[in-house]
Amino acid sequence: MSTTLKQIETLTVKDLEAHPVWEYVNDDQLGETSVRPLKQIPVRNLTGKEVGTQVRLANGNTVWALIGNVDDNNARMNEHFLTISLERHGKWFFLSRYFDVDYSENGPEALARFLGLDVDEVFPISYDITRYADGNRASLVGSILKEPREKLTRAQLIALAVPQPDGSE
Repeated sequence: MSTTLKQIETLTVKDLEAHPVWEYVNDDQLGETSVRPLKQIPVRNLTGKEVGTQVRLANGNTVWALIGNVDDNNARMNEHFLTISLERHGKWFFLSRYFDVDYSENGPEALARFLGLDVDEVFPISYDITRYADGNRASLVGSILKEPREKLTRAQLIALAVPQPDGSE
């Protein structure tokens, strides 16, 4: 493992081309956004990691993105909890999820403005991170929609995020 540490928000396309998978460093003195590159690809799982890859917009263009909070084996979890930041001209835009407090400022419309496109040219955003991690293909290939297929209540989100002892949601 490399000792090269960076803040996630300072990663560049060049960094992602050299090392597509970055792992968060658990060290209070370094800050909660400190990451280090992983050299061994594919990784066993994506817990605590971000994947730098190109994603395809609805208009067919590709852009660099950081994809995080990926569950390697649960596509439904990813529909609700996956995070994505897109790069343009050296700057990153973090897309808020429908339940995030800043969704109205950093949701799909704001991302489209950041990219200089119409929202329908952006969504759905398609990704495939199968070459970077072991796991269920259905969980590592997907699309980020402008609006989720289902919006869960806060209680449903918590139930989905916290595994139940009997295996139910």
